[in-house]
Formats: sequence, structure tokens, C-alpha cells
Amino acid sequence: MIHLNGEFMPIEQAKISVLDRGFIFGDGVYEVIPVYSRRPFRLKEHLARLQSSLDAIRLANPHPLSKWTELVAKIIAGNPWDDQNVYLQVTRGAAKRDHAFPKGIAPTIFLMASELVPPSPELVRDGAKAIVLPDFRWLRCDIKSTSLLGNCMLRTLAADQGCVEAILVRDGLLTEASASNVFIVMNGTVLAPPKSHLILPGITYDVVIEILRAHPARPLVASRGSPRRRERAALGGRGLGNLFLAGSAPHHDARRAAGRQGQKCGKAGARLRPRLRAVPGVQGQGDARPRPCLKTTHPFLPSPAISPSRSWERRKPGLRRR
Repeated sequence: MIHLNGEFMPIEQAKISVLDRGFIFGDGVYEVIPVYSRRPFRLKEHLARLQSSLDAIRLANPHPLSKWTELVAKIIAGNPWDDQNVYLQVTRGAAKRDHAFPKGIAPTIFLMASELVPPSPELVRDGAKAIVLPDFRWLRCDIKSTSLLGNCMLRTLAADQGCVEAILVRDGLLTEASASNVFIVMNGTVLAPPKSHLILPGITYDVVIEILRAHPARPLVASRGSPRRRERAALGGRGLGNLFLAGSAPHHDARRAAGRQGQKCGKAGARLRPRLRAVPGVQGQGDARPRPCLKTTHPFLPSPAISPSRSWERRKPGLRRR
């Protein structure tokens, strides 16, 4: 069962106008909300991010929090899986094709669900490959836009090389993966690219930071809030250490990016996994956790592919080593 513009129906009956700006321009935003044992995970945080995305594209929120909560609950109840991904999308609606945002039209509101399938035990144990690619997406990656052509191109380039994910680098600096946030463990400290317009503010990103702050003992140490420093990861050199990805979608997790074929995976993700499972709202299967082991390849650089190097910048607060 899906929801479209106020009606619940089988997905086969859903219809939208061919002039919908989501169809013509990708003029819309979305959220993917993981559901465990029929309970949505951090729904308020997902809906707060939806509001931020709507504000960024000057699109009024069609529903208050209570209505969204009701719609999500009905979608969960109307589908057969205990663990689901609820997909929620709002586009600007149908109007004559013109680049400027039209006024006075009704938005298109769409919700659906799919089964949340965790990675196989073999994938978690043995890991998978990723590739490092230039981040050629637009400059507002903080907006969860339905226009994901750049992400799709990058993920396809990864698939072409037999890889499950693309680790993205812009101007020599690590940003995120094609559909996940990235964390690096170096010398016992967990580092991540700071939130900015170049990465999506991940809900699971925040969960990982919360866990690391609550369990500061090495090797899971993270620090934020320095007014003068932020940590970035750059290409070049050796000694990447552990790397894991975090996100709400149920595709492949990561806990190490190894530059050479055959290197064993690190243990940081494995150690973090039980703590993520213990987060309220995550039971049994769980996607709010690091993903399986990745071995990276890079089409332009000799192996090993990437390595963090410190570039302190006196700008916004961010993660720093301590």
C-alpha cells in the first residue's frame, strides 16, 4: 500500500501528472525512514531534516508533524514487513514547464514502504569493495533532493568496477559516499568530514557521534566543538586505517577501506555495531549501524588509494583529534 495526495491505494493504481515538477525537473525532496519492529527510527529527526530541505527550496511543508506521524504509521501498518524503509517524497506539483518556481500550486505528496533487508552475514564478515571517485555533484548536497543523477552516476561507476559503493573526494578532500556518510578511525580516534553544504546531514551520522561521545574509551574516541579546527581527509600517502559508512538505507555497510587487494578489514565497525544495535528504536536487524568491510580501489592513483592527512582550518567547528 502507498499514499498519494491524500489517498491510500495499491502502487499499481498510483498516477501523477506528466507536468509534475518532480518528474520534469527533479523539483522535490524526500526522506527514507528505517522502521524496526514496526516502529520508525528517529522519526522526528527525519521530519526535521525534511523541513530543512523544504525550506531550502522554498516549498511549504504540506503537513504538520502530527499528520506526517499519522501517515507514516498507516503506511507501516498497511505493509507486511516488521522491518521496513518508509520513503516519503514531496514535489512542488504540476505546472506549466518553466524553470522559475511557480506559485499557488498544490504539492505532490507520496509515501511508500519496502522491506528492510540487512546485509548478509557473509558480507559483514568478508566485506566488499569500494572505489574512490571525484565528487562532481552540485554544491547543495545538504538538501535531500530527489534530483540524484550525480549520485546515480557515481554509484554506477562503482558498480562498473564490481564495487558496492563510491567514496567521494572533492578538491582532494573526503566528503561522503554516494549514499552514505563516511567515518575514519585513525590512531584510535574516529574522524568524520564536518557538516557543511557538501554533505548530507545524516541521521545515523548523528547517532554515531552520540555513541562515540557516550563511550569515549579508545579506540572509539570522537571530539567536536573546537572553534578553530576541523579535520579533513585528503588523498595521498599511506595508512588510512579503518573506515566505515553510516546511513538509513539498507545497502552495503563498511568498516574498513583497504588500499591493497586482500588486506584484512579493521575491527572498529565490528566494535561499534553492538552499540548501534542498543540505540533505542533499533532491535533485531538494524540498519542504523556501520556497514560491512570495504576494500577501495582508485582508477587514478596507485594503491593504497587514500589516506587521511590533517589540514587544520580556522573556520567552523568540526571533528578534531585529541
